[in-house]
Amino acid sequence: MKPVTLAVLTSFLGCLLTFAQTAPKLDRAVAVTIDDLPAGMADRLPASNITAMTAKLLGTLREQKVPVVGFANEKKLYKTGEVDERIKALQMWLDSGFELGNHTYSHMSLNQNELKDWEDDVVQGESVLRILLSPKKMKLRYFRHPYLDTGRDLATRRKAEEFLSQRGYRIAPVTLDGWDWAFAGLYEDAKQRNDADLEQKIVKDYLSYHDAQFAYFEQLSQKVVGYEPKQVLLLHASNLEADHIGELIELLRKRGYRFITLEEALGDPAYSLPDTYAGEEGMGWLEQWAITQGKIPQGAPVFPQWVLERSKQLHLSTGQVSAENPN
Repeated sequence: MKPVTLAVLTSFLGCLLTFAQTAPKLDRAVAVTIDDLPAGMADRLPASNITAMTAKLLGTLREQKVPVVGFANEKKLYKTGEVDERIKALQMWLDSGFELGNHTYSHMSLNQNELKDWEDDVVQGESVLRILLSPKKMKLRYFRHPYLDTGRDLATRRKAEEFLSQRGYRIAPVTLDGWDWAFAGLYEDAKQRNDADLEQKIVKDYLSYHDAQFAYFEQLSQKVVGYEPKQVLLLHASNLEADHIGELIELLRKRGYRFITLEEALGDPAYSLPDTYAGEEGMGWLEQWAITQGKIPQGAPVFPQWVLERSKQLHLSTGQVSAENPN
């Protein structure tokens, strides 16, 4: 074997450099959506805390120039002596230039309730939103299914879709989901107890799990769609996001994502793919498309077991939401 000459090595490196410069760059885009407004744990947080959390969260989103649609459960507005301030927290989203959507009045699962009861809950969830949107000349146009439950059978799903369409809604799908709600309850408890070490541990795993989930869904996109569509990320209104969404935004940017509106994301052809999924378990749209195609989604990252265990302990000791009761 002849030794590699300097000239050959230089030529080879030059070819690699040329390829790197001319190879098409991956254009990743994501729309951010945030559920459970005015706050995921509104039953445990005073209005003043919700206002402070909202201000901090919106401040980061504005600073980072990230467009967002927030989805509200109006039942969370009705706490004696706090109604006006809680409604003002929703108003803050609109005043900051963001959009609001409907997440049902009481966060009602379509899979666990009769269709008519669910429809009534959707309508009840419009009352305050329409009043707030009107002065902004904005329409209520997006709906997010609680628990991502789209119907336990296909007939129910199609009837629900027709109902939503008739009321002027477009369903907001989800393709990226890192289960931030499962970290948020533990984080809130640690924050209230001033347990800085636990807060740091939670944030570390929250970011690393999201990173792993993003990689998984990017790979699943290629297998199911044939490319990476414009993604839709699901987050929840919490102090965890208010304190650390900036780090999550940085993580996404490092993965090559740019931030777009939900309207732009839904213009991707992927969201017109056939989808016949129905079942007791709510799941993201990439998984739904995979199942529709007869494929079984595999290789998802394992959720941190210690978070599940601590969440169960917290639920048993305080009655707070556990990691088994998402969104």
